[in-house]
Amino acid sequence: MATLGVPHQRRLREVWRSAGWPFQDLIEVELLAAGLLSRERDAAGRETVRVTEAGITLLAQTLQRNRAARDAHEQLVGRIAREMQRAGRVVWRGLALRAKVGAADDSGETNWVMAMPDVYSIRHTTVEDYLEPVVHEIKVRRADLLADLRRPTKGEAYRQIGGECWYVLRAGIGGPADVPALYGVMAAHDSGELEVLRPAPRRACKLPFGIWMALARAAPERNDDDAQQLI
Repeated sequence: MATLGVPHQRRLREVWRSAGWPFQDLIEVELLAAGLLSRERDAAGRETVRVTEAGITLLAQTLQRNRAARDAHEQLVGRIAREMQRAGRVVWRGLALRAKVGAADDSGETNWVMAMPDVYSIRHTTVEDYLEPVVHEIKVRRADLLADLRRPTKGEAYRQIGGECWYVLRAGIGGPADVPALYGVMAAHDSGELEVLRPAPRRACKLPFGIWMALARAAPERNDDDAQQLI
Protein backbone atom coordinates (compact mmCIF):
# COMPACT_ATOMS: atom_id res chain seq x y z
CA MET A 1 0.00 0.00 0.00
CA ALA A 2 2.83 2.39 0.87
CA THR A 3 4.28 2.11 -2.66
CA LEU A 4 1.06 3.11 -4.41
CA GLY A 5 1.02 6.64 -5.77
CA VAL A 6 -0.97 9.04 -7.91
CA PRO A 7 -1.00 6.80 -11.03
CA HIS A 8 -2.58 4.02 -8.98
CA GLN A 9 -5.21 6.33 -7.53
CA ARG A 10 -5.97 7.63 -11.02
CA ARG A 11 -6.34 4.08 -12.33
CA LEU A 12 -8.70 3.19 -9.49
CA ARG A 13 -10.92 6.13 -10.47
CA GLU A 14 -10.80 5.09 -14.13
CA VAL A 15 -11.84 1.53 -13.32
CA TRP A 16 -14.60 2.78 -11.00
CA ARG A 17 -16.08 4.85 -13.84
CA SER A 18 -15.58 2.22 -16.54
CA ALA A 19 -17.04 -1.13 -17.56
CA GLY A 20 -14.03 -2.78 -15.94
CA TRP A 21 -12.10 -3.93 -18.98
CA PRO A 22 -8.55 -4.81 -17.84
CA PHE A 23 -5.50 -2.81 -18.88
CA GLN A 24 -3.18 -5.72 -18.13
CA ASP A 25 -0.25 -3.51 -17.27
CA LEU A 26 2.01 -3.24 -14.21
CA ILE A 27 -0.15 -0.65 -12.47
CA GLU A 28 -3.05 -3.07 -12.63
CA VAL A 29 -0.82 -5.87 -11.33
CA GLU A 30 0.14 -3.79 -8.30
CA LEU A 31 -3.48 -2.82 -7.61
CA LEU A 32 -4.51 -6.47 -7.82
CA ALA A 33 -1.68 -7.50 -5.50
CA ALA A 34 -2.68 -4.79 -3.02
CA GLY A 35 -6.25 -6.06 -2.97
CA LEU A 36 -7.68 -2.82 -4.36
CA LEU A 37 -8.87 -4.51 -7.55
CA SER A 38 -10.27 -7.97 -8.11
CA ARG A 39 -10.62 -10.07 -11.27
CA GLU A 40 -14.00 -11.37 -12.28
CA ARG A 41 -15.12 -13.61 -15.15
CA ASP A 42 -18.63 -13.55 -16.60
CA ALA A 43 -20.64 -16.44 -18.02
CA ALA A 44 -19.11 -15.90 -21.46
CA GLY A 45 -15.59 -16.18 -20.04
CA ARG A 46 -14.78 -12.47 -20.39
CA GLU A 47 -12.52 -11.14 -17.67
CA THR A 48 -13.11 -7.76 -16.04
CA VAL A 49 -11.66 -5.96 -13.02
CA ARG A 50 -13.66 -4.40 -10.21
CA VAL A 51 -12.76 -2.02 -7.40
CA THR A 52 -12.84 -3.91 -4.09
CA GLU A 53 -14.14 -2.60 -0.78
CA ALA A 54 -10.57 -1.70 0.15
CA GLY A 55 -10.25 0.19 -3.13
CA ILE A 56 -13.47 2.10 -2.46
CA THR A 57 -12.15 3.05 0.98
CA LEU A 58 -8.94 4.35 -0.58
CA LEU A 59 -10.90 6.35 -3.18
CA ALA A 60 -13.00 7.91 -0.42
CA GLN A 61 -9.91 8.82 1.61
CA THR A 62 -8.28 10.38 -1.45
CA LEU A 63 -11.43 12.38 -2.16
CA GLN A 64 -11.47 13.73 1.39
CA ARG A 65 -7.80 14.73 1.21
CA ASN A 66 -8.31 16.48 -2.12
CA ARG A 67 -11.34 18.36 -0.79
CA ALA A 68 -9.39 19.45 2.27
CA ALA A 69 -6.52 20.65 0.06
CA ARG A 70 -8.93 22.60 -2.18
CA ASP A 71 -10.54 24.20 0.86
CA ALA A 72 -7.14 25.15 2.30
CA HIS A 73 -6.11 26.53 -1.10
CA GLU A 74 -9.22 28.69 -1.46
CA GLN A 75 -8.88 30.00 2.09
CA LEU A 76 -5.30 31.07 1.42
CA VAL A 77 -6.28 32.61 -1.93
CA GLY A 78 -8.92 34.64 -0.10
CA ARG A 79 -6.41 35.75 2.52
CA ILE A 80 -3.96 37.01 -0.12
CA ALA A 81 -6.77 38.77 -2.00
CA ARG A 82 -7.81 40.62 1.17
CA GLU A 83 -4.21 41.61 1.91
CA MET A 84 -3.85 43.07 -1.57
CA GLN A 85 -7.09 45.03 -1.15
CA ARG A 86 -5.88 46.41 2.17
CA ALA A 87 -2.74 47.54 0.35
CA GLY A 88 -4.95 49.68 -1.95
CA ARG A 89 -5.04 47.34 -4.91
CA VAL A 90 -7.77 46.11 -7.27
CA VAL A 91 -7.86 42.32 -7.13
CA TRP A 92 -9.07 39.51 -9.40
CA ARG A 93 -9.33 35.79 -8.76
CA GLY A 94 -9.71 33.07 -11.36
CA LEU A 95 -8.57 35.11 -14.35
CA ALA A 96 -7.50 33.49 -17.62
CA LEU A 97 -5.14 35.81 -19.49
CA ARG A 98 -3.34 35.18 -22.78
CA ALA A 99 0.40 35.71 -22.52
CA LYS A 100 3.16 35.54 -25.09
CA VAL A 101 6.01 33.20 -24.15
CA GLY A 102 9.31 32.39 -25.78
CA ALA A 103 10.51 33.54 -29.17
CA ALA A 104 8.55 33.09 -32.38
CA ASP A 105 8.98 29.64 -33.92
CA ASP A 106 10.48 28.91 -37.34
CA SER A 107 7.23 29.83 -39.06
CA GLY A 108 7.29 33.25 -37.43
CA GLU A 109 4.21 32.53 -35.33
CA THR A 110 4.04 33.80 -31.76
CA ASN A 111 3.66 31.30 -28.93
CA TRP A 112 0.75 32.02 -26.61
CA VAL A 113 -0.37 30.29 -23.41
CA MET A 114 -3.15 30.91 -20.93
CA ALA A 115 -1.95 32.33 -17.63
CA MET A 116 -4.35 31.64 -14.75
CA PRO A 117 -2.92 33.24 -11.60
CA ASP A 118 -4.62 32.52 -8.29
CA VAL A 119 -4.55 36.24 -7.41
CA TYR A 120 -3.88 39.10 -9.81
CA SER A 121 -3.83 42.71 -8.69
CA ILE A 122 -3.00 46.23 -9.81
CA ARG A 123 -2.72 49.46 -7.85
CA HIS A 124 -5.88 51.54 -7.58
CA THR A 125 -4.58 54.45 -9.64
CA THR A 126 -5.42 56.57 -12.68
CA VAL A 127 -1.78 56.62 -13.88
CA GLU A 128 -0.81 53.71 -16.10
CA ASP A 129 2.85 53.81 -15.09
CA TYR A 130 1.87 53.30 -11.44
CA LEU A 131 -0.20 50.13 -11.93
CA GLU A 132 2.48 47.70 -10.75
CA PRO A 133 0.65 44.45 -11.69
CA VAL A 134 1.41 41.60 -9.29
CA VAL A 135 0.83 37.85 -9.59
CA HIS A 136 0.41 35.57 -6.57
CA GLU A 137 0.44 31.81 -7.05
CA ILE A 138 -0.79 29.83 -4.04
CA LYS A 139 0.42 26.35 -3.10
CA VAL A 140 -0.69 24.32 -0.09
CA ARG A 141 0.83 20.96 -1.09
CA ARG A 142 4.47 20.29 -1.93
CA ALA A 143 3.54 17.94 -4.77
CA ASP A 144 1.58 20.76 -6.44
CA LEU A 145 4.50 23.15 -5.99
CA LEU A 146 6.98 20.75 -7.59
CA ALA A 147 4.60 19.98 -10.45
CA ASP A 148 4.18 23.71 -11.06
CA LEU A 149 7.92 24.31 -11.20
CA ARG A 150 8.27 21.62 -13.86
CA ARG A 151 6.23 23.83 -16.21
CA PRO A 152 8.57 26.72 -17.10
CA THR A 153 6.15 28.22 -19.65
CA LYS A 154 3.62 28.78 -16.86
CA GLY A 155 6.10 30.88 -14.91
CA GLU A 156 7.15 32.75 -18.04
CA ALA A 157 3.51 33.59 -18.74
CA TYR A 158 3.14 35.00 -15.23
CA ARG A 159 6.22 37.18 -15.72
CA GLN A 160 4.71 38.57 -18.91
CA ILE A 161 1.62 39.83 -17.09
CA GLY A 162 3.14 40.86 -13.76
CA GLY A 163 5.90 43.19 -12.65
CA GLU A 164 6.20 41.07 -9.50
CA CYS A 165 5.52 37.34 -9.20
CA TRP A 166 5.15 35.58 -5.87
CA TYR A 167 4.76 32.03 -4.67
CA VAL A 168 2.75 31.89 -1.45
CA LEU A 169 3.47 28.56 0.22
CA ARG A 170 1.69 26.98 3.12
CA ALA A 171 4.32 26.87 5.86
CA GLY A 172 6.29 23.65 5.78
CA ILE A 173 5.85 22.63 2.13
CA GLY A 174 8.86 24.51 0.77
CA GLY A 175 10.96 27.63 0.80
CA PRO A 176 13.21 29.90 -1.26
CA ALA A 177 15.59 27.04 -2.07
CA ASP A 178 12.76 25.31 -3.97
CA VAL A 179 11.68 28.32 -6.03
CA PRO A 180 13.72 30.08 -8.76
CA ALA A 181 15.08 33.50 -7.88
CA LEU A 182 12.74 35.10 -10.44
CA TYR A 183 9.94 34.84 -7.86
CA GLY A 184 9.34 36.14 -4.40
CA VAL A 185 8.44 33.61 -1.72
CA MET A 186 6.03 33.97 1.20
CA ALA A 187 5.17 31.46 3.91
CA ALA A 188 1.57 31.34 5.10
CA HIS A 189 1.45 30.18 8.71
CA ASP A 190 -1.62 28.59 10.24
CA SER A 191 -1.67 31.46 12.75
CA GLY A 192 -2.56 33.80 9.89
CA GLU A 193 0.88 35.38 9.59
CA LEU A 194 2.29 35.92 6.10
CA GLU A 195 6.08 35.83 6.27
CA VAL A 196 8.19 37.17 3.40
CA LEU A 197 11.00 34.68 2.91
CA ARG A 198 12.38 36.38 -0.21
CA PRO A 199 11.22 39.63 -1.85
CA ALA A 200 10.05 39.40 -5.43
CA PRO A 201 12.24 41.08 -8.04
CA ARG A 202 10.43 44.13 -9.38
CA ARG A 203 10.47 45.26 -12.99
CA ALA A 204 8.48 47.67 -15.11
CA CYS A 205 5.46 46.02 -16.73
CA LYS A 206 2.92 47.72 -18.98
CA LEU A 207 -0.26 45.84 -19.65
CA PRO A 208 -1.06 45.12 -23.32
CA PHE A 209 -4.48 45.94 -24.71
CA GLY A 210 -5.60 42.30 -24.57
CA ILE A 211 -5.02 42.19 -20.81
CA TRP A 212 -6.98 45.43 -20.37
CA MET A 213 -9.91 43.92 -22.26
CA ALA A 214 -9.80 40.76 -20.13
CA LEU A 215 -9.79 42.83 -16.94
CA ALA A 216 -12.66 44.94 -18.22
CA ARG A 217 -14.76 41.83 -18.81
CA ALA A 218 -13.93 40.24 -15.44
CA ALA A 219 -15.41 41.33 -12.13
CA PRO A 220 -12.80 42.26 -9.51
CA GLU A 221 -13.09 41.00 -5.97
CA ARG A 222 -15.62 42.93 -3.93
CA ASN A 223 -13.88 45.28 -1.52
CA ASP A 224 -15.74 46.21 1.63
CA ASP A 225 -13.21 48.87 2.56
CA ASP A 226 -14.67 52.16 1.33
CA ALA A 227 -11.57 54.02 2.44
CA GLN A 228 -9.67 53.29 -0.77
CA GLN A 229 -8.78 56.45 -2.64
CA LEU A 230 -7.36 57.07 -6.08
CA ILE A 231 -3.67 57.85 -6.09
